[in-house]
Amino acid sequence: QVQLVESGGGLVQAGGSLRLSCAVSGGSIISYAMGWFRQAPGKEREFVAAISWSGQGIKYAGSVEGRFTITRNTAENTVYLQMNDLKPEDTAVYLCTQYSTGTYYVEDYDYWGQGTQVTVSS
Repeated sequence: QVQLVESGGGLVQAGGSLRLSCAVSGGSIISYAMGWFRQAPGKEREFVAAISWSGQGIKYAGSVEGRFTITRNTAENTVYLQMNDLKPEDTAVYLCTQYSTGTYYVEDYDYWGQGTQVTVSS
C-alpha cells in the first residue's frame, strides 16, 4: 500500500519561508512524476508544482514561479517544496501526489497524501 505523508506546514508571517516534505512509503517514486497541489477553504484544488521522474522536467504555477522550488530525492523516496517569500494568498492545505507516469504531462494521479496546513499571516 503506497502512502504519501506530508509535513513541514505551519504558521508563518508574510515574507517568510517553509519547506514541505512528502515522504512516500510502500513503493518507489523512482519512475514517477511527483507534484504538489493546494486547496484553500471554499476554493478548488489547484496545481502548484510538478517534477518529472528524472528531475529534469519541472513545472510551476505562475503564482508561485520564482518563489517556490520543487525537488526530489529518490534515495530518500521524498519530494520537497521549498517556499520562499510567502504571501497570505498562499494559505492553503498543501497536498502531495504521485502521477501515474514519469511525466506530469499526463494528468493522472495514482496516490494523494492527506495534506499539511500552511497559514501565512499578513
